[in-house]
Amino acid sequence: MPELPEVETIRKTLIPFVTNKTIKEVNVYWPKMVKEPDDVEQFKQILQGQTIQKIGRRGKFLLFYMMEYVLVSHLRMEGKYRVVPSGEPVAKHTHVIFRFTDGEDLRYNDVRKFGTMHVYPIGQEFQHKPLNKLGPEPFDQSFTSDYLYQKLKRTERSVKAALLDQSIVTGLGNIYVDEALFRAGVHPAKKANKLTKREVERIWEQSIQTLSDAVKQGGTTIRSYVNGQGEMGMFQQELFVYGQENKECKHCGSPIIKIRVAGRGTHICTTCQKDKG
Repeated sequence: MPELPEVETIRKTLIPFVTNKTIKEVNVYWPKMVKEPDDVEQFKQILQGQTIQKIGRRGKFLLFYMMEYVLVSHLRMEGKYRVVPSGEPVAKHTHVIFRFTDGEDLRYNDVRKFGTMHVYPIGQEFQHKPLNKLGPEPFDQSFTSDYLYQKLKRTERSVKAALLDQSIVTGLGNIYVDEALFRAGVHPAKKANKLTKREVERIWEQSIQTLSDAVKQGGTTIRSYVNGQGEMGMFQQELFVYGQENKECKHCGSPIIKIRVAGRGTHICTTCQKDKG
């Protein structure tokens, strides 16, 4: 958390609040978040005087495009952005503040301090970490069922582990992999190279549909996720398996259980997803 739908929602809600605003100064209270450049003072100097032109997204990454540079931001588990007046008291766990010339701040808050920030000249952002190893998004034209089948048949990992691999497909995380596999009727522990072509087609279809549905609902609020205006997502009301352990399956009435697959807590229906392969 947050995954592609949440990051897309944050992107959309931040656009009207930060576009065309100029950064007067940058305050960094947790230097380890700044990965590129590795000198925090250089990071601050590069961004000072830059105007945010637009906000893009790649997978789970936010891309703040400025006049000459792009800030690549990963929220990891619990990162949040808020725009507030500069005079507002700084909340606990606020680690980076971008002060604008108009008297407002873009503040980054992260309880667990796992978020990262990279700055590159525009045009170089996809040539370096962390974006250079990412696979296509589920919404990309290049993400076809045949592409996914070719990738999955080359690995003996579980299908869940493969779908979590951002070099195969970017943007899917624990919540939406569980949901897509349930909708596709595939057990998450089944080996990726044992999947039939029809099973991969269903996974491909449901990965796209699940993310599309979640984006429309503003993402899923589990624990602390809120969008750029502090509002919760609503897709948690549509979840079939994630976080539903000990409840009845909405399709068949069997219990939803939680197991571990690929080192992650994994939610399945014991009837709808029987075949481990």
